[in-house]
Amino acid sequence: MGKERRRGRGDARPARGPGERRAREHRSHEHRTSEHRTHERPGRAAGREWGRWQRGDGGGLPWRSTLLIAVVVMAGTGFAARNQPDREALDALGRALLLLGAAPLLFRHRWPVPVVFGVAAVTLGYLLAGYPYGPVFVMVAVACFAAVVHGHRTAAAWALGLLWAGHLLLSHWLYRWLPPAGDGPAPWGQELPAAAFAVAVLAASETVRVRREQRAQLRADRAAAEQRRADEERLRIARELHDVLAHSISVINVQAGVGLALLDSDPEQARTALTTIKAASKEALGEVRQVLDTLRTRGDAPRAPAPGLGRLPELVEQAGAAGLTVTVTTTGPRTDLPPGADLAAFRIVQEALTNVVRHSGSRAARVRIGYGSGHLDLTVDDDGPATGTEAGGSGNGLAGMRERAAALGGTIEAGARPDGGFRVHAVLPFHQEEPPSPQETP
Repeated sequence: MGKERRRGRGDARPARGPGERRAREHRSHEHRTSEHRTHERPGRAAGREWGRWQRGDGGGLPWRSTLLIAVVVMAGTGFAARNQPDREALDALGRALLLLGAAPLLFRHRWPVPVVFGVAAVTLGYLLAGYPYGPVFVMVAVACFAAVVHGHRTAAAWALGLLWAGHLLLSHWLYRWLPPAGDGPAPWGQELPAAAFAVAVLAASETVRVRREQRAQLRADRAAAEQRRADEERLRIARELHDVLAHSISVINVQAGVGLALLDSDPEQARTALTTIKAASKEALGEVRQVLDTLRTRGDAPRAPAPGLGRLPELVEQAGAAGLTVTVTTTGPRTDLPPGADLAAFRIVQEALTNVVRHSGSRAARVRIGYGSGHLDLTVDDDGPATGTEAGGSGNGLAGMRERAAALGGTIEAGARPDGGFRVHAVLPFHQEEPPSPQETP
């Protein structure tokens, strides 16, 4: 049966074939791509999303919107030509110029700067040929909009400025040598609406760009906040598991050594050590299960309350089973602590006592708990000396205590005392939800 269970556990992981390897590489590539898009510039992200919306298919060229623009320009210019008999008739060359101006819009998301200058140049050539005014300027507006959305506002402004300047020249100075024949100068009053149109296009494009950047930045901020919350939750679970396992396994390690040493000479004392190991391991399994339950049922209330200073007698008893005598002194009016501060205080005392068991030659420790106005003062002392032996820990105990104190806005100091002992001193602020009890505990 044991062999079958071991073989079944090994069979739970199938051999990694080429298909699984490709799927794993694909998932890794998607993860890297999502991280890159989270940290890329908001302007470029907004431009990419705008391009996807216009394409409608998630990739390729924006042929749908380009085809729609070409149809609107061709049809609209045909209607406009009927009301402009003084301009050149819209012949095959004129329609070819309209199509030539619409064609570069296919590439406005890939090469926005060349497209906006190219469309402006074709539009100016169309006007130089004397063809009717009309929706031809829609192509320039679309190219300008794409350039601004992609962050090239200067290029868009230059393209519009050159187009307006060219139109100014042909309308007031070059009209004598350009078709249609017998054309006169254009009224200066039409230049103001033309300039207003150019400014309006730039302003509208810039407004859309800013809004898209803001939305992209908000999405990036939300993604970063979610990542920070996930990292904080991971660190919290790591601290909980470290504190639970370090303390319980230290007790188990000490008692296992006692049991092995007294197994032949004092079987009754060895039995006591094994009983302590059983109790410590059972408690550790229960706390680990509680931490893991919070991962399996996210958002649900825990089945058991989080440990706090109310369980300090159990902690003292466990330390006593490991051969450590702990004296607890409480000063100040006892106050009901918030759950976060209560858990942090318990874990700091637990870790400090665990370090005494593992690293100190002293068999006695003193815990002082001081309830102040809006803060809790914790001090754990031992008389040393340090054993200098490696107890198999991870070395993250002091770092975990500092993280717990910092999360509450508190401070912690840990270091050797001048007389050779070791001291851990923590100050944990908290907000009192109820007035403190007048009862004092000596």
